[in-house]
Amino acid sequence: MEWDVIIHHDKKIIEVITRGSADKSGSMAMAQVLAESMRRHRFTRGLIDHRNIAGVSGDVLDVYERPRLLRLIGLILGIRIAAVIDERYTEHFKFLETVSMNQGFQYMAFVDSRKALEWLLK
Repeated sequence: MEWDVIIHHDKKIIEVITRGSADKSGSMAMAQVLAESMRRHRFTRGLIDHRNIAGVSGDVLDVYERPRLLRLIGLILGIRIAAVIDERYTEHFKFLETVSMNQGFQYMAFVDSRKALEWLLK
């Protein structure tokens, strides 16, 4: 998976726009870049735009372990992350949303980018 990082100083949001295939290693590398950018800029909101990904891989255990791995790379509780997704990946990302919320992360998946931004800014 590849990505670009955009810093929105006015809204205090780190945005990551992804492309390619979202697999475990690529997703974790992207999350580490997001965590480092959030720390460097002292922002607590991240927006991940996954609308350009070509596919999603990973089993139930990979998704279930994701919040623990996110803590290991430095994403902390109290931050908000919104993912904007293509509708065909709803099941995968909604499961990640449920697992993340159950483990204390404020992570939500949206098909509508406007709603994602509204949730991040509230």
